[in-house]
Amino acid sequence: MADGEQTSMTGAEALVGTLADLGVAACFANPGTSEMHLVTALDREPRIKSVLALFEGVATGAADGFARVSGGPAMTLLHLGAGYLNGGANIHNARRAHTPMINVIGDHAVPHLRYDAPLTSNIVGMAAPNSRWIKSVDKVGDAGRLAAEAWQASFGPKPGPVSLILPADSAWLEGGVPFNGDMARPALNAPETQAIEEAARLVADADKPVLIINGTALTEDGLKAAAVLKAAGIRIMTDTFYAKMARGAGRFAPERLQYFAEGAMEDLEGCDLMLLAGTDAPVAFFAYPGKPSLLVPEGCHVHSLGDAGTDSAAALAALAAKMGVSASADLAPLSKPDAPTGPLSAATVGASLARHMPAGAIVADDGVSNSLMSYIQTTTAEPHDWMMLTGGAIGMGMPLSLGAAVAAPDRKVICLSGDGAGMYTNQALWSMAREGADVTTIVFVNHSYRILNIELARTGAGNPGPAAQGMLGLGNPEINWVDLAQAMGVPAVEATTAEDFDAVLANSIAEPGPRLIAAVVPG
Repeated sequence: MADGEQTSMTGAEALVGTLADLGVAACFANPGTSEMHLVTALDREPRIKSVLALFEGVATGAADGFARVSGGPAMTLLHLGAGYLNGGANIHNARRAHTPMINVIGDHAVPHLRYDAPLTSNIVGMAAPNSRWIKSVDKVGDAGRLAAEAWQASFGPKPGPVSLILPADSAWLEGGVPFNGDMARPALNAPETQAIEEAARLVADADKPVLIINGTALTEDGLKAAAVLKAAGIRIMTDTFYAKMARGAGRFAPERLQYFAEGAMEDLEGCDLMLLAGTDAPVAFFAYPGKPSLLVPEGCHVHSLGDAGTDSAAALAALAAKMGVSASADLAPLSKPDAPTGPLSAATVGASLARHMPAGAIVADDGVSNSLMSYIQTTTAEPHDWMMLTGGAIGMGMPLSLGAAVAAPDRKVICLSGDGAGMYTNQALWSMAREGADVTTIVFVNHSYRILNIELARTGAGNPGPAAQGMLGLGNPEINWVDLAQAMGVPAVEATTAEDFDAVLANSIAEPGPRLIAAVVPG
């Protein structure tokens, strides 16, 4: 603890002070009775910014966004097992994104657990599947040490969410001891020399090699190495979904593996060598009748340069050096489309976004079926970062944007959300208004779970009758996104033409603070 602070402290104070000492700078919270001493400990700790969320799924998604942008974990504050489950979908997404996150879960006082009170639950059983590390502070004197262990474990070397359970008595009792020892931040694993040497040999013998990248290979430095390998004749692709990638003019733009299995297999047809860096062999999102699950062509040899716990940027640089190549692929200059006209569509939204996105913007993509055109058209826009839905649990976009804006208040954040996805965590708008978060949220309004209508046909489930159609539509009643956003304190407008959208997007990006645009597009 800093000089001059009290030496006698509660377990909650030891936990919070230790995390602050280790550099944790934000806490996204939805506290309850068991966490009141943590709340007061946060009140006394100015180094940690506390952000209230009205729903735990907003808190966990925001912690994910904060870490993707800042590079270090945020803390969440969740109320017992039920609160953890409420935040579970976005913890799942964070695990798939390999995002460091410290979930502090309040629990009943240890002596109270025997009485099986209504909120008692098996928190370890609930949280363990999505936790890289999980422990409970059953003794107040362990609070600081376990907080430090949780922080370290969140970095991996394969990063991800961790869970630290704090019983109420361990929070309120005095005797907390902050951790004052050495606690090194784990680094990603260095690439293995043998794997690099074998990859260079395999590339020399391959006719059609492809390299699928993720992790640090998607940073600006990693993409520079990828561009060198592209120029040397290796096809470079990213996973379909990734945590964050540097994009825009002057940056190498790898291809992106298609979402649908048959499209991905067509893309990879004839590939005889698949190299992997920062990821695993690709698999289809779902099983479909008569379609493959593992997206590797028959006869293709798969070779890993390291999984998500490996520094994939270093792996690419090492492979280029081993191959003796240094010339880079050509990089596209800045190019923006003309102002779109006519009916509003996913394509015209994408054109406007490419026109008005400022340099250094951060995009959080939860647009499901409608955001692909924005992704394609911003390839040569101003340099920016793009964050994606990694775990498939929609409802990530708005919370992710909130966390990104807290981590980087000097950068414009743009959220792309489907209307169905947005309804999972629209409470994030309230937190954006409360924090003055500089987020422009674009909701694609088609009053439908459009992706599910597509999937209905693909799975061979038959023609939908009235009951099935009712399960996939959002039009009865229609959701008024302008009223919803304004009720939460976020200024909002609706756009129905390309011209209207282009104008309101320009205004929204020019103004600081949260804004929402309801983009009415065909269903």
